[in-house]
Amino acid sequence: MTFAPLEHALDENRFGGKAAQLAKALRAGLPVPRGAAVSVTLVDAVARGDPAAAREVERPASSLRTPLAVRSSAVDEDSDVASFAGQHLTCLNVCSAAEAVAAVTEIHRSAREGAALAYRARVGINGPPRVAVVIQELVDADCAGVLFTRNPLDGADEFVVEAAWGLGETVVAGLVTPDRFRIGRGGEVVERGAGLKDVAVVRAPNGGTRQLTIEEERARALCLTDRQLAELARLGEHCERVFGGARDLEWAYAGGTLHLLQCRAITRTSALHS
Repeated sequence: MTFAPLEHALDENRFGGKAAQLAKALRAGLPVPRGAAVSVTLVDAVARGDPAAAREVERPASSLRTPLAVRSSAVDEDSDVASFAGQHLTCLNVCSAAEAVAAVTEIHRSAREGAALAYRARVGINGPPRVAVVIQELVDADCAGVLFTRNPLDGADEFVVEAAWGLGETVVAGLVTPDRFRIGRGGEVVERGAGLKDVAVVRAPNGGTRQLTIEEERARALCLTDRQLAELARLGEHCERVFGGARDLEWAYAGGTLHLLQCRAITRTSALHS
């Protein structure tokens, strides 16, 4: 099988860790955007310039609503010991199936560059990278961020949320000081801390993303309501029930609807996000 609807991509050896995690989340009824998984074998063929492989990738990409998000899903990625957060390229606001093929090639290349290879060596993963790819419908987020189901700093049994305006790349790339919230297991908000979210990453008109300057009043305003924080806490609890153990989530709100973008175990590299 060279590609599969995302909910069927449970074989990590074929479709990588990220796809397998998202497939399990979809099957459990979690709010994951529609997508497809492209196998390691097909990604390798696309990277070699095989035109038949390129046409094969265009098939699932064409079945999804554009714009798209194209992300790596390497074997061993998003595992219990290695997240690969920030090591592989992510392509957002991909506007056509042909552009999705180009994104697959770039992601394959990124897994073989110095930083990604050094990360593999540091966490003790041997052998050449085996990279699959996840293609999903892009969530055009009003605000987005990360959620830890345990405090990553001290291990406290509470939820920690970091959030900013626009797409989640603003938070995971460290472009702003995000809002930070601590939520108790009973759903009570223990701490609210407004950040300085003076930049948002948003869709660019012709594909890709751009940085948008946020006016000071909005930059200092909290971007999540108590209702949304409660919903995020429930999402975190649901993920723990499905996967077991502490989880590191990426999420986005668009038009008032919450979406789960990634779900992985908290590792020692969880402070960095892809």
